[in-house]
Amino acid sequence: MQRFLHLFLLIGSLIIATQAYSQLDNIQITATKLSDTVYMMTGAGGNIGLSEGEDGAFIVDDQFAPLSEKIKAAIAEISDQPVRFVINTHWHHDHTGGNENFGSGGSIIVAHDNVRKRMSTDQFIEFFQAEVPASPKVALPVITFNDALSLHLNGESVTAYHQSHAHTDGDSIIHFAGSNVIHMGDTFFNGTYPFIDTSTGGNINGVIAANAFALSLSDDDTRIIPGHGPLASKADQQAFHDMLVAVRDAVKVHVDAGKSLEETIAANPTAEYDERWGQGFTKAEAIVTFAYNSLSQ
Repeated sequence: MQRFLHLFLLIGSLIIATQAYSQLDNIQITATKLSDTVYMMTGAGGNIGLSEGEDGAFIVDDQFAPLSEKIKAAIAEISDQPVRFVINTHWHHDHTGGNENFGSGGSIIVAHDNVRKRMSTDQFIEFFQAEVPASPKVALPVITFNDALSLHLNGESVTAYHQSHAHTDGDSIIHFAGSNVIHMGDTFFNGTYPFIDTSTGGNINGVIAANAFALSLSDDDTRIIPGHGPLASKADQQAFHDMLVAVRDAVKVHVDAGKSLEETIAANPTAEYDERWGQGFTKAEAIVTFAYNSLSQ
């Protein structure tokens, strides 16, 4: 349980336990204005994107269920309108835990097809040896898409682009074109090694591709909301992308040589990156495991 509680506090637990929920009592939701209409909101779990304006409010991800009232209160300080839409970047509970509360309140939940498929059935996350039960019907996305979907609200086009087999098999990045803001979901952990859920379709090559795609949409003024970590710049994202390429290539040497996972971990192929990138929840052994399993699929 200590391992899961640690994850809950750092990146949002995928195992929702009563003991861990009690830690949310002291969490405060804060909002940072990124453009005339777009904000980044932080609390516990995945970072939230908020758009507000003449057409109402909508959010990208909604953290954990016990935080819903705090999130709504923080939004109410910015907008006097209810949340019309919730866009989920992927299915993990630290990004979708509030779906039931927002859905019950009338918000329309939107996500990639695979997010609904994952959330509507019991799941198993191999890395944590964790069973995740299916979500109730009201928490499920009611609008789903395959490759891309656009909303035209608050004076700009907002497009969700599916990223195939990245952090999971249902990731989307959200581009607020007029505001020059990108929400990456968990395809981008700013400043740390990422968690890649290879048991539900994730793959390091897909994470690299997602970041390369986002970089193609950005410039030096783009504000980038990571799934976890502080607000980022294009330079921050470029560093993350380049690190992942280097880690993948270092692990691939051992995979191509026929080495086992245990032998690859023992070789410490990420040694030169661990001090900078391995200080979050995902340590060197984990990122090597994610890369190895990705390349072995």
